[in-house]
Amino acid sequence: MTRAEFLTRLRRGLNGLPPETIDEIVADHEAHFVEAAAAGRQDPEIAAALGNPERLAREVRVEAGLSRWEAEKTPSNAVAALVALIGLASVDILFLLPLLVGVASVLASLFIAAIGIFIGGGAALVAGPFFGPPGGPLVAILIGIGLMAMGVLMAAVTAVLTIWLVNFLVWFARLHYRLLKPALQQNESGEI
Repeated sequence: MTRAEFLTRLRRGLNGLPPETIDEIVADHEAHFVEAAAAGRQDPEIAAALGNPERLAREVRVEAGLSRWEAEKTPSNAVAALVALIGLASVDILFLLPLLVGVASVLASLFIAAIGIFIGGGAALVAGPFFGPPGGPLVAILIGIGLMAMGVLMAAVTAVLTIWLVNFLVWFARLHYRLLKPALQQNESGEI
């Protein structure tokens, strides 16, 4: 994604906020592009590091709604903060949670299958030569070794995919932490 595409999508996502707030946020993100480009990074790499512009806009809208609520506790500010939070949480609950459960189930199934294939290969390696398979005992031994290798390969691929999933979850948690950080800092300083 180019700088212009990122900033356009971010500006579109911030629609409804005060124009000076939108301009300030877009200028901050444009400054990130300028600084990173000066360091030799390309636009797609910078955009990927900054994250999804629509998601950033939703987080900013939530933060703005919460700030308005903290500044002036009126019913309209409460509704605005709740709507923004529900909008951010709905993406997580409706799309990401079922996806995460599905992916975790598939990874667990692959790992269990890898263990089963490995054990089956071990059984074929040990017991296969005694049952007189077609091709003789050497074929049974090679099939057993092949199945055990396939089980190890499946377990290794599953481990790599699990690491990618955990890294994604860490990245996603950091996005939420950026949103919660001001509130956490207030609690640490003793403010309520």
